Amino acid sequence: MQLTHGENQFERKTFPVTLVCDHIYFQQNIGSLFRISEAFGVEKIIFLGKDIPLTPRKINKTSRSTHLHVAHEIIEETTVLAEYLTANNFEIIALEITSNSIPLKEVTIPENKKIALLIGSEIDGISEELLKISNQVVHINMFGNNSSMNVVQAASIALYEITSL
Repeated sequence: MQLTHGENQFERKTFPVTLVCDHIYFQQNIGSLFRISEAFGVEKIIFLGKDIPLTPRKINKTSRSTHLHVAHEIIEETTVLAEYLTANNFEIIALEITSNSIPLKEVTIPENKKIALLIGSEIDGISEELLKISNQVVHINMFGNNSSMNVVQAASIALYEITSL
């Protein structure tokens, strides 16, 4: 028999993971990122960019009100974000296919260190400036002809892997 939300027996837990969204603007993706972040116990979401559409009425449909429970902020400038991540000693993990990326299954999660998981925009991916400051660049192995997937699907797979280690 299917369990209700109140009947599930999942352990409530928050991980020292900050999801960093590099210029993600599609409201359905933003709402879904809140929902998946809440499900995986993400500590915080940082949205990078100007005019990020965080209008609760528009994202509520896909977030299912999780935007009320996940801490989040907007940082408008890439340089400010880069300084924040490095000054706060994050292990910066970029989720992007690059010439030096490694499979997600090979990611190394240091003990007692906060994680910043960088995900890229729906159009351009992660900026070069953020890739340069990343400690690790990981990709999801795919076996079809397509070389990318929706940012929320990719973030979900990465968060599952990171929180399972």
